[in-house]
Amino acid sequence: MKVLKFGGTSVGSAERIKSVAELVSDGERKIVVLSAMSGTTNSLEEVTRNLYKKDNEGANKVIDELEKRYLDTVEHLFSSGEYNTKGKGVVSTYMEYLRSFTVDMFTVYEEKAILAQGELLTTALFYYYMQEQRKSSVLLPALDYMRINSKNEPDTRYIENNLKSLLEKYNTEKVLITQGYICRNAFGEIDNLQRGGSDYSASLIGAAIKADEIQIWTDIDGMHNNDPRVVEDTQSISELSFDEAAELAYFGAKILHPTSVLPAKLANIPVRLLNTLEPDASGTLISSKQEKNRITAVAAKDNITAIKIKSGRMLLAHGFLRKVFEIFESYKTPIDMITTSEVGVSVTIDDDTYLDEIVTDLNKYGTVHVDEDQVIICVVGDLVAENKGYAHKILEAVKHVPLRMISYGGSNYNVSLLINAKDKESALKALSDKLF
Repeated sequence: MKVLKFGGTSVGSAERIKSVAELVSDGERKIVVLSAMSGTTNSLEEVTRNLYKKDNEGANKVIDELEKRYLDTVEHLFSSGEYNTKGKGVVSTYMEYLRSFTVDMFTVYEEKAILAQGELLTTALFYYYMQEQRKSSVLLPALDYMRINSKNEPDTRYIENNLKSLLEKYNTEKVLITQGYICRNAFGEIDNLQRGGSDYSASLIGAAIKADEIQIWTDIDGMHNNDPRVVEDTQSISELSFDEAAELAYFGAKILHPTSVLPAKLANIPVRLLNTLEPDASGTLISSKQEKNRITAVAAKDNITAIKIKSGRMLLAHGFLRKVFEIFESYKTPIDMITTSEVGVSVTIDDDTYLDEIVTDLNKYGTVHVDEDQVIICVVGDLVAENKGYAHKILEAVKHVPLRMISYGGSNYNVSLLINAKDKESALKALSDKLF
């Protein structure tokens, strides 16, 4: 049994929904995980922002626009009067639910419920279309089996047990349709797996049912060896290891959410990245297999801030780094890169929400210098220390680019370079020319 996840652009219109329905109706039993139609979650976030500001008129305006879009989708999706009416009815039901928050009290506890409506509505319309086309299918509510624990981590035993029961209940249907992204928390309230969580949902489901394969369907033919928005003639990568895929996803490859690889890796279930616009393309297969002696791909992570702490007290000072890291931990701000010297330490962050507070606290231990508008260039492949010459190739390619930091050795699969954002395009193109 396979798990197929389709992102928001893959179900972003009536025509796209029809294409996905045709693609999954091949007679094989599968679980189909759907995101909300593209743009929906952004609109729902705008609704919640307006509700927090007590701007009920603004919230209703966004809901009206969203309703108009979904009603237009219904008109183009269904060919029969019966299902057209059903589709309009379900859209109306969900929109009235959203409008209820402009009348009654709205709190942080209702925000997650609002954000869940996009997946619920999209899967309902997809299920109705499958029914209209007389294709064997059933709706499998994610809220019946997907749960996170008190630490906001997936409750894997709960997920596995409840999915097993549902699969036994619906043992004849070929296509089991479910929502990505949404779940319940430890208190039974509606919650979510954070942005990009539909990939994570598919991976968790695949691991729970011990799937033959997890497929992530998007609008690009697999992972590319560089950023196709910047570099011309990039190539789709046929195979990646789990570790390589995780590095690329974390450092900028938008096709895959960074957290989605881990459940599949732990269960040793291959993940295949495929293109809904070119379903016959082979895409990228991610597995435990690591191809030796190659540089696989380059990715870039934008909006990085570099922080350098220089202190004479650091020299041979026991506990200095611990104190520095505790400051970042206290503000729940992860560090991407780190380099150290006798008298200083440099780190990078991609979340500057608490930058001013962090700098204030760091000033207690030394002189602090901040560089904003930086980019991390990540080179991924089989980069174990025994493989000679790769570091030279990488640095030779970017010899014309000022390097702020270099990180190598923390992973066997990654060399990271910190550069100014203005040099990003030049660096990516130079690395492509030299490495591929």
